[in-house]
Amino acid sequence: MNRRPVIGVTLDAEPAGGWSKLPWYALRQNYFASIVAAGGLPVALPHHPELAVDYLDVIDGLLVTGGAFDVDPALWGGGAPHPKVTLKPGRTDFELAATRAALNRDMPVLGICGGQQLLAVALGGTLIQHIPDEVPGALAHEQPNPRTEPGHEVAITPDTLLASIVGGSRMAVNSAHHQAVATAGSGVVNAVAPDGVVEGIELPGHRFALGVQWHPEYAVDPRDPDILAAFVEAARR
Repeated sequence: MNRRPVIGVTLDAEPAGGWSKLPWYALRQNYFASIVAAGGLPVALPHHPELAVDYLDVIDGLLVTGGAFDVDPALWGGGAPHPKVTLKPGRTDFELAATRAALNRDMPVLGICGGQQLLAVALGGTLIQHIPDEVPGALAHEQPNPRTEPGHEVAITPDTLLASIVGGSRMAVNSAHHQAVATAGSGVVNAVAPDGVVEGIELPGHRFALGVQWHPEYAVDPRDPDILAAFVEAARR
């Protein structure tokens, strides 16, 4: 397979106002640039849950991105939304449908930040709705410094897919989230912050199903590009 593998990239969505008088899609350019640098061909996926399977028929891997919103706790039995929770139902409906369909066909999936949390929910896991309220002594996971800089380190779980990709036991990561994975469902935890907050999950036995809470597209750590390269290579195979 000599062509670049096609990587479907989920978009963020905003209501009318601001940039456009009509509802609009948006995504940072570095998501796309990092896929190109890793050898993939990124394509954007508009939010049509009924077309999730059709999209998967023409892509080789699925990248579920992050954003300033949260997975509806009703989807994982979390009760009423915390006051800090922001929902985007149309986006979540599509991403959950696409992720579940991709897992069912053993298609490579990479979840970044909120995409990692959505992957956990797709695997039957649960979330922490607001870290400051549920994790005593938590780090500033919504880091005050720029996202182009590290916010803290994570410990990589030995003998995991992530460990085999990055080849080390620790990484420096950026941090832009107020929620986190509580339980990984059928997945396993592959990275943890110093305060115990889950920073990564994966699904053993799947060709490639990996989620990281940080943003490797920023390449804050020299091994961040290795995560994207491994994902694109899995899609190539």
